[in-house]
Formats: sequence, C-alpha cells, structure tokens
Amino acid sequence: MTKYTDQGKQDTRSGYGAGMTELGRTNPNVVSLCADLVGSLKIETFIEENPERFFQVGIAEANMMGIAAGLTIGGKIPFASSFANFATGRVYDQIRQSIAYSDKNVKICASHAGLTLGEDGATHQILEDIGLMKMLPGMTVINPCDFNQTKAATIAIAEHHGPVYLRFGRPKVANFTPVDQKFEIGKALMLNEGTDVTIIATGHLVWEALIAAERLENQGISAEVINIHTIKPLDEKSILNSVKKTGCVVTAEEHNYLGGLGESVSGVLAMHHPAPQELVATKDTFGESGTPEQLMEKYGLNNKAIEEAVLRVLKRK
Repeated sequence: MTKYTDQGKQDTRSGYGAGMTELGRTNPNVVSLCADLVGSLKIETFIEENPERFFQVGIAEANMMGIAAGLTIGGKIPFASSFANFATGRVYDQIRQSIAYSDKNVKICASHAGLTLGEDGATHQILEDIGLMKMLPGMTVINPCDFNQTKAATIAIAEHHGPVYLRFGRPKVANFTPVDQKFEIGKALMLNEGTDVTIIATGHLVWEALIAAERLENQGISAEVINIHTIKPLDEKSILNSVKKTGCVVTAEEHNYLGGLGESVSGVLAMHHPAPQELVATKDTFGESGTPEQLMEKYGLNNKAIEEAVLRVLKRK
C-alpha cells in the first residue's frame, strides 16, 4: 500500500484563504463577498491586497447571494462566503432563484461544514447541505479533503463557468495531497489500488479511509481507496470500474446518509451495476456540542467506523 504522509495538520478553510490570495493576484475579475466572517474564512490577505474587490455584506446572507448574482452580469466572478449552514439552508431560495435558475457564475464557498464544527452545536452543524445543493440543476458540488486540495479547488473553480458550491471546514486535519496538484472538477482520484473492497470517501473522511485501508491491509484485506472531491458531477466511470473489480463498496462522508455522496453512489450502482454497499455517514440525525474528535467517534465518522463497515460489506459479497 502506498503510504501517504501528513505534511502537517492544517484547516481546509485556510486552504480556501490561500486560494483566494492567489486568485487576487492572478485573476482581476475575482471579487469576494462575506457575511461578517472574514476571520473565520481566512480571507484577510485577499482583502488587504484588493480592498476595492471586497464587499462586506454583514449578517445578511440572502442579500449577499443577490449581490453576487448581480455582479456576474458585469463579468465579475464573485466568491460569496459564509458558514455552510448560512450559505445554503438560510438562503436556499435566493440561490435557487437568483443563481441556479439563471446559471449565474457565482461561487458559494462554505466553511464550518459538518460535525467537525464541534462546540458550536447542532444549530450550526449542517449535515444536509450537499443534498440541498446537488439537487439544484447546473450546480457543481465540491468537497475537498485537505488544505492543499482546497486551495487547488478554489483556484480551479474560478476558471469554471457556472454556479459552484465549495464545502470545507474548521478543524486542522491531515494535509497529505500534493502541494502542486492540478484540480480537475469531476475527476475522482485513485489513492490506493485494491481488489477486495472499494472505499469511496470525500472531505475529512478521505484521510480516515486511508488509515482504515492500512489497518485492513494488516488483516489481509486489500482495499481500494478513491477520493471523490467532486460530488456533482460524479465520476461514475471511476466508481463503476472499481466496484466491478472489487464487488462491494463502502462510502464515507461527514454528512447525512440521506442526500449525500453515499446516496449518489447507490444510484449509480442501482442503474448500472448492483453491488453490496455500506454507508458511513450520520443516520438522519442532528449533531450536538462536543469536540470534533468526540463527535466523529460518537456518530461513527472515523477510520474505525470505516473499517467496521468494510468487514460488514465483505460478508455480503
């Protein structure tokens, strides 16, 4: 098994900030909007270097989406950022009507997604945002796994025409993907080839999947690990090629099992290649206050849970 090295834990929201800094220096059409969360979104450098290209909207997220939609008419590429809960659920009507319906070139950039928001609790821990956004026609949905990939994704979506939902988080997690990577929207990444089971993971669960694969290897189980950073459009070809080889699959995500990556994979398999599947995800529940580690353990979103899911699915082959 290929060993991946943690280059030093970093938060994915800082990857977004680093990407915005680079875009500020290379793409004059990129503008930034924020709903009173500049520090949390790590966009201070972009603002310092491009004050005329930043719009502080305040705690008025619906207004922010409308302004962002309007800015595209003049050829600007607006990056509208807030916490994931406020960037989706609070403003779903504005996104649907003003951005998705008219195919506006708005990048909705959402931090503090999932349970790993931690101590802020259930009201802020959105676990249904991927489902909300992937159902919108024409919306691209991206959930990168670490600092480097988030930075690369931020830069890449500026070149993609159309609405994008970019999801990232607050905690410091393993940073293990290449610094100089080229981010290709809609293309899954094979991290480890295997023959017994496919593990398809997204976001913070990708690193946990790699740890699980190493533990499984010690038990004589060969796990193929795929990083699905783009949930929509989904790389169906890569999924099917892998599952046809291994015969079963485990999906892992920091999201409700309803509406998330696992459900999308289930749909692909049901239509093209039915196979046993286990889903590592929250089970139709809200979160609660706690440290990220405590919550990921309690709700079964870590390498141990992935390993157990693999052992279950292998019995169903």
